[in-house]
Amino acid sequence: MTYAETGVDIDKEERAIKELLCMIKTKRKGIGRPLGGHYAGMIEFNEYVLVLCTDGVGSKVLLANILNTWDTIGIDCIAMNVNDAICVGAEPLAFVDYLAIDDPNPDITKEIGKGLEKGAALSNISIIGGETASLPELINGFDLAGTCLAYAKKDQIVLGESIEPGDIIIGLESSGVHSNGFSLVRKIMDQSSYSYQDQFPEKGYPNRTIGEVLLTPTKIYVKEIITLLQHIPVHGLAHITGSGLKNLSRLKSTVKYAILNPLTPQPVFTFLQSEGTIDSFEMYKTFNMGMGFSVIVNKHDVDETIRILKQYSKARVQVVGEIQKGSGVVVPSLDLKY
Repeated sequence: MTYAETGVDIDKEERAIKELLCMIKTKRKGIGRPLGGHYAGMIEFNEYVLVLCTDGVGSKVLLANILNTWDTIGIDCIAMNVNDAICVGAEPLAFVDYLAIDDPNPDITKEIGKGLEKGAALSNISIIGGETASLPELINGFDLAGTCLAYAKKDQIVLGESIEPGDIIIGLESSGVHSNGFSLVRKIMDQSSYSYQDQFPEKGYPNRTIGEVLLTPTKIYVKEIITLLQHIPVHGLAHITGSGLKNLSRLKSTVKYAILNPLTPQPVFTFLQSEGTIDSFEMYKTFNMGMGFSVIVNKHDVDETIRILKQYSKARVQVVGEIQKGSGVVVPSLDLKY
């Protein structure tokens, strides 16, 4: 089974985005002029850059509806945005959400609000507004998305330009599937003999159902990364989301990202791979496979980087690879090349 067979073709999506972007040519001048970016866009604001990024929870909301559990997806919504914003070295400041729903049920919106509040607290941001649209003819259920505003000084932005062979890649553990690949997750479960209400069959999740494990909210990496940026000249930052390890190449395409010692995927990934009979190439192209975020630094800064990350993060942290001459992303132990 592949992600494309569920209706989500990453390669086709990339081509579609290129066609969309080629039609957008207007550029503001002066204050507010665009300054590029990768995970998030930047504009000039005197000695600062303002950063904007937008994302949603995706089809994970369908699982929330199946389980009648909506108090965590707000965390996912904020996490998917703030984790992108910090990839350019910016500190998240504020957030606005967009909820499109067929029936504005107050019981559901209250639960969604709980997650948004929790995500805001974990990210040290304010939710300053948003929009709720009742669209019964367009939406079946609801969709949740949002936009994050962040900032950085111009001389502190991190775009990956300083990445060079010999640099070290450090991985931060994910909390699970996060908020990508759920079209494939649901397809796997549809053909599986298990239900979402069944106890998770493998070790690692005592007294938790499969549905509860899959709904585990996306980990937010703001505190540890913002702290790290205050002490270490970081060369690159990558949020491992849809497209999996291919996300690393967004930083700098003229070097090779060699994942020599990958983080061990959590049991939820081995369960999904086994139930869906999915090969490793597809798994590492679709899911984060245990590594939700990565940091690239000079080899001389590795020990201090790991010390800071471990001090401020509950996630497992380890050296996962190095930058080499070449291009693409490779995982030699699994014979994977992207």
